[in-house]
Amino acid sequence: MNWATFYLVCFVVGFVFSMLMFLSGGLHLHLPLRVHLPHAGVPHGPAHLPTARGAGAPHGTAGVSPFNFLTLTAFLAWFGGTGYLLTRYSGVWFALTLLFSLLSGLAAAALIFWFMARLMASEKPLDPADFEMVGVLGHITSSIRDGGTGEMTYSQAGTRRVCGARAEDGRAIARNAEVVVTRYERGLAYVRPWAEMAPDLGGNTAPLAPKKSS
Repeated sequence: MNWATFYLVCFVVGFVFSMLMFLSGGLHLHLPLRVHLPHAGVPHGPAHLPTARGAGAPHGTAGVSPFNFLTLTAFLAWFGGTGYLLTRYSGVWFALTLLFSLLSGLAAAALIFWFMARLMASEKPLDPADFEMVGVLGHITSSIRDGGTGEMTYSQAGTRRVCGARAEDGRAIARNAEVVVTRYERGLAYVRPWAEMAPDLGGNTAPLAPKKSS
């Protein structure tokens, strides 16, 4: 095996595994023999889901190691590609070819690592309290009839949202009424008119303290 072949093999291996990494991350591709390509050190699966308050470390706090599968494949692809081109199509001395190839591979790996680190730094852990429905204050946009359902809008985590609503006691609630969610089941909010609960907020018998829309 000469140096041109060596560089070509490095390029092919790095390029092929880089493509498989891309497919694995985007399509959750599983290879034969139960070999699952690593996701470049980025947490996945349950780590992305909200956890109980105070449980576990925030998403991505472990950081990204500079020595991971993605940076390795990027290094191999650029190292091999640069070395092959210089060996076949230039008269650069062997030692300089090797040096330029190493620098090219290291630069590619460093760029990938920098991008991954920036991506991880921009992620924020999810606080389950931000998605708690009980106590949310909203407005009825489609009136609730006796024993039936309607629709309400509310603000949560800085986003305007819509969901189905039903009166807690089964009675009708007019459109534009301000309501508080007392229970949330299977995508349906059970509500009470805010006007009925407001007088009790200062006492100990208040069933809940509504969360104002942000």
